[in-house]
Formats: sequence, structure tokens, C-alpha cells
Amino acid sequence: MKVSVIVNVHNPGETADACIRSVLEQTLPPDDYEVIFVDDGSTDGIAERLDTIAAVRRNVRVLHLPHTRSAVRGRNVGVASARGDYVYLLDQCDRLTRGALEMMYERAVECDADVLIGRLVRDGGPPMAAFEANRARADVLRDKLLTLLTPHKLFRRAFLEEHRLGFAVPGGKVAEQAFSLRAYLAAKVVTVLAGEVCCHLGQQDEQPDDPPSVVITELHALLDLIDASTEEGSQRDRMYAHWFRTTVLRPFVGARFANSSVDRGAFFTTFRRLVLERFPERLDRHLPVHLRAVAVLLRAGRLDQLVSFANDWGRGGLRADLVDLCWMGAALDFGLEVEIYTHAGEPARFREEGDRLYWRPPGSVDATLLPEDVTDVTEEVERARIEVYVRQQETGDIYFVPVAGEIVRINERGRVRVQVHGRARIDVGTAAVGDSLPSGHWEVHVRMYGGAHRASARARSEGPLTCLGVLAERPRRRLVVPYWSDKGELGLCVEPKTFAESIALVSPSATVTKRDGHCYVVVPVPYVPPSGGPAMELVLRDPTRWGREVSAPALIEPGLPGKTPGQLVAKVPVKRIMPGKEHLGPGAWLTSLRLEDKETGLRFALEMRRGRIEVRLAAAVDPERNPLGRDTALRRLARRVPGARHAVRLARASTHRYLRA
Repeated sequence: MKVSVIVNVHNPGETADACIRSVLEQTLPPDDYEVIFVDDGSTDGIAERLDTIAAVRRNVRVLHLPHTRSAVRGRNVGVASARGDYVYLLDQCDRLTRGALEMMYERAVECDADVLIGRLVRDGGPPMAAFEANRARADVLRDKLLTLLTPHKLFRRAFLEEHRLGFAVPGGKVAEQAFSLRAYLAAKVVTVLAGEVCCHLGQQDEQPDDPPSVVITELHALLDLIDASTEEGSQRDRMYAHWFRTTVLRPFVGARFANSSVDRGAFFTTFRRLVLERFPERLDRHLPVHLRAVAVLLRAGRLDQLVSFANDWGRGGLRADLVDLCWMGAALDFGLEVEIYTHAGEPARFREEGDRLYWRPPGSVDATLLPEDVTDVTEEVERARIEVYVRQQETGDIYFVPVAGEIVRINERGRVRVQVHGRARIDVGTAAVGDSLPSGHWEVHVRMYGGAHRASARARSEGPLTCLGVLAERPRRRLVVPYWSDKGELGLCVEPKTFAESIALVSPSATVTKRDGHCYVVVPVPYVPPSGGPAMELVLRDPTRWGREVSAPALIEPGLPGKTPGQLVAKVPVKRIMPGKEHLGPGAWLTSLRLEDKETGLRFALEMRRGRIEVRLAAAVDPERNPLGRDTALRRLARRVPGARHAVRLARASTHRYLRA
């Protein structure tokens, strides 16, 4: 047997459905893998359901344990019961992609790996930097494996048995991380498979934090493991710094520490003792500047300053402005100006003295407590960089794309802002770690590391820079359309499902002109096929309860291939006073395209007011903003009549009662 999948289960409700399906529908033949569900005393009926599945699936087994409140015992029992050459550990809220086990097993055998990490994706979460490229023989520090300390890995079972690797029981979060660290340090080969997504990490139920005493005990054990497995020097210090940053210091800038005074003093005292004992000052150079400041205040015993710091510190934001955008063949090339903003919404500024730059702590913190070597961020600013990645909306798959940038300093009377100006390229044929991007909608994200801050945001512009689509030839001919969200954020649609959908994506760039009793609506068309496209109608519909509809034939005009988009033109009759059924009248009108009997909604609306017609975003049109209709001049005049206001209030109250019913 090739692989054993071990899934811990405890009262998952409906969240386990996707996980169960994913492990049962693998491309590996059933005789080549087994699934071991370890039920931790569930009471929601999942145990009986799993027993039913095991009765009809010869490669499924269910182990029933009394409730232990921890997944680690179940993992140990599952590994001990496994028969596969490799074991894969999974949680009940996660799901494997269909070919994950086959891909991971073949790659592990090819590389003779003791540990293989298949590409993980957090549903809705940020990208994981360790999956920038495939690694046949990964290094713990160089390849950022310390960012991958969850148990979601393929382990050679003989390797686990040889080194007697198991999870500490009962075990908290740090003990779980220690298991992965022991495996990294003992393995001859650790392989990273980044080319294909293997597992989607679901949203875990919120768990209470481990008590400080448990965290301290497990941290001591983990640090002892590092001491026993490494020599003094940079490697050991960088490993220490990882847990110093993530487990010890980060809680001191969190909202929980800032907002709750319960046991705050005991928490502070316990962790200060640990820092003085195990984390010397030389480790601070591996920390970001705001955590260097926390470390200084913690060692100095300044609880008051730490509380002030936590109350004033906030996660910064990012502004990633698109400067230009153009197609280079089937690759989208664009320029960016990127800058980090503080939590107060202002650009991050540094104090300049000579050729050095210094971080400015929050105003409530006594800056005299922080030496200049702590607040000096000159080297960090010189290493400022940006990363650009695309994220599929439907699946959460993430791929980094090439980007080159330069640091630009902006001086403002002794204060310095730092920007990164860069150029990125999304080649649809190679962006997925050498393979073509799958079909679907892709968001374009930017992440910046600069001096004291790290932040990410969608790439955006004040208005669409292009509506032109191109045909990508690899792996087959597919249309690729850049589009813009209602907030001006750049997206990329690979292979729109229909011709009408490709037009809908860029429809917010529509324009309207009123002339000679008609309005001419012009909508960009990303790509006009040689046939000219099918015959369509532009439909305008009143979103209020009256539901009036006006339609007009739409003419498709081609643009210059590869240079300018085509356009869809519709001529609609307009009448301001007493419009007929065929006229566009006052009010807001939602738009759509009708092809035969199917309609595709467009992303813009038309609004006619005082004889003028304007284009608005469809999302901004509220169908029930005034249940009694538009507040016209005639109605305003009528309200001046004695008793009219009272009548209007009664009418509105009556209408709202019917709406609530």
C-alpha cells in the first residue's frame, strides 16, 4: 500500500463533507491507499456515518477513541495503525485536490523524500512564501520551512518509526510545531511540491489559547531540541528568532493583550522571565523593528509602555497603484507604485539623520527607552521589496509572478517616505509555476516589505487602463480579459464562459450620449470574433416595483486586433415627460444583454435625472431606496399643501408595513 491518510474527526457537522469526498475520490486506485478516520468521541452522528462508509469502502477504516480534547493522540493512534509506505495527516475541515495523493507519492518516490510538503492553500488567507518554486531538497531556513509547521505533510512511515517521531500528549500548539521541526531536522531529504495545489486548508474552529504555563513548558522543550540538533551560530539564532517573534513577542501587540487586563500582569511576568532566560539580545537583529521595541520594553520590565504600545499599534495598509498596463503577446505587463500606510491612514514616514533612517514609534511610547540601534531601519529600507501574486476567486489557488522593482525615497522636511516602483508580468501560459493558469477569475495582489511594516493589497487604479482582451495560445486558444472591480481593483478572467460574459466584465467602462431624442449606449467589447459575434439586444429594466423594460438592438463594431477593443452600440429612445413603453424615462435602469432567451447582467446602470443621463455602477443602484417612487418637483410642491405631509407619512408607513410582510 502506497499511502495512508489519517483524518482526525470530532463533531464536524457539515464541514466534514468536503473532506470526506476529497479523500474518497482520489485518482490513486483504492488498493493503493487507505483512509483512517480517527473519531475523538463525536456525539453528532458522524461516527455512525463513517462506520457506514467503511462498511462499503474496503480502503476505509474508522478508529473510535474516547474524547480527549486534543487531536494529537488521534494522530499517534492513526500513524501506529497505518499500513502505507507514506502517511498523510489531514484535519476534518481540510480537503485534498483530486490528484493530490498520486502527485505527492510519485514526487516523494522520485526524490527519495522522508518528508514531502505538497502545496497548501488557505481558503481566503495570504499566500505561503515557501511555495514559490518546487524544491527537490529543501533547506529549513533558506526555503522558509518554518512557515510550514502544521502536520499537513507526507511522511515516510519507516522514517517516523526509525526516529520514534510522534506528537507529545496532550500537547498544545507549540508541541505540534515541535513534531514538524523534529521531522525537518532528522530527515535526509525534505521535498516541496509547489507546482500543483494539493490541499486546501479550511477555517478551523476558534480554539482557546494554551495557558502560558503550557506554552512556556513546550517552548523550553522545543528550544532544547534546537540546542541538541544545531551548533551555536546563525542557524540556531534564526530558529530561536522564529519562535521569539511568533510565540513570545507577537501576543504583546495583539488586541487581546491591549483590551483585557485579566491576568495581564501574570502573562507579562511569565514571558519576561522566559525572555531573560532563553532569548538573548543578539536575537533582536532578526526581528522587525516594532518587535525589537517590544523586546526592549519587555526586558526593561515596562508593562505600562507595552500596554500603551499595544493600544496604539495597528496593522498597516498598502496602496498599490497601477501606473500603466499593456499586453506583450499573451503576457500582461504593468507598472506599479507601492507604498505602505500606517493604521492611521497616512504614508509610513521615517526620521532621517545623515544617511540613516530611524523608525518612529507610536506617540504614546517613550522614545527615549528605545536606543537608536533598535530603531535604525536603514538596512531594512534598503531591502524593501514587493511581491505580486494572482489568486483564483473560486478555489483560492495562488501563484507568484515575476516582478522587478526599485526603491524610491521621498523627502518631506526631515521625514522620509519609502515607495517601491516596479514592473510585473503575468504570462497566462507559464504563471502557474511553469504551467498555464487554469480558467477562472484571478485577482492581482501586491505585498510589500518595507522598513518597519509589511502589508498587502489588491492592485488598483482610479479607472480602467485597458479593456482589451487577447487570445492565449497555450495550452489551447483561450480568451484572456483584464477587468476592474467596482473599487478599481485589477482582475484577470481566463476563458470567459460566454461572449456576453466577456462584455459584462468590462461593462463599467460604458459611456452614454444623448442626442435627438435618443441615447447612444457604447459598451467596450474585449474581443470581437471574426464572425462579428451573435445578434444581441441591450435590455434596460426599471429595478423598482414597476419593473418596466426597454430593449434595443445592439450593434457590434470590431476594434483593431491586439490594439483597441471593439464596441457594442445601442440606440435607445428617450422621453423625459410621460414616456411610453418603448422610451427610457426618468429614474435608474439596470442593464443586461439578451441573447436568444438568455440574459447576462451588465455591471453598469443608467440614471436619468432632469433630462441628463449618466452611467453608474449597478451595485450602487438601490431598487428600494424610495418605495413611493422618485421625489420629483411635483411631489415637493404637493407637500406644501396643508395636510399633505401627514398624508405622505401615512402612505409611506402603509407601504413599509406591506414591505415587511
